[in-house]
Amino acid sequence: MNILALETSTEFCSVALALNGDIFHQEQHVGNMHSELILSMIDDLLKKSNLLSQQINGIAFGEGPGSFTGLRIACGVAQGLAFAMNIPIVGVSTLKAVAARTKSVRVVVALDARMGEIYHAAFEQLNDEEWSTVHSGSLCTPENAPLLTNSGWVGCGSGFAIFKDELCKRYGENVCEIRSELYPRAKEVAELALPIFMRGEGLSASGAIPCYIRNKVALKESER
Repeated sequence: MNILALETSTEFCSVALALNGDIFHQEQHVGNMHSELILSMIDDLLKKSNLLSQQINGIAFGEGPGSFTGLRIACGVAQGLAFAMNIPIVGVSTLKAVAARTKSVRVVVALDARMGEIYHAAFEQLNDEEWSTVHSGSLCTPENAPLLTNSGWVGCGSGFAIFKDELCKRYGENVCEIRSELYPRAKEVAELALPIFMRGEGLSASGAIPCYIRNKVALKESER
């Protein structure tokens, strides 16, 4: 099965192709130029992989949370391509995509959500393809992040860079390692989406929507 994956929720823009078990991945640090570059990146990856667009069986995208504009770009491009090619689409949590990068069994993810808050989730890996959700994606302050049981957790994501002291105090000895440099990529989006497509659980293009979690992007003047 050939799956195209897109991820634009951060300042990085990445695309990936899952081809018969192999994954080809390309990414760039683009700032806010995702919309200008993503289609050319897709075209370049298809050419390098010797794959025609008609040979793609499904499209996956990082559904969020993350940059509001970035999420809309990935979702919109994925919808447009899926509609044009009449193929299914799957949205993958950016929080789970970050967790998948660690190759660890227990992962707590904290992404900077600005305004003193984080996007938070915690997962345990069941096998190579499946993750159990311990805490589903939420928006919170680092001081009020959902608590963890047991030890051996890997903390990852930009929230651990910005709020390291607060999160380390919150989790104490639960967390054994911090990997704050990790961010969501299309490679892991493709890996996580593949078994969903294989089970025939992809959606029609119209069924794909971003997962914002937050419903506002800035503090009111009275809240500052």
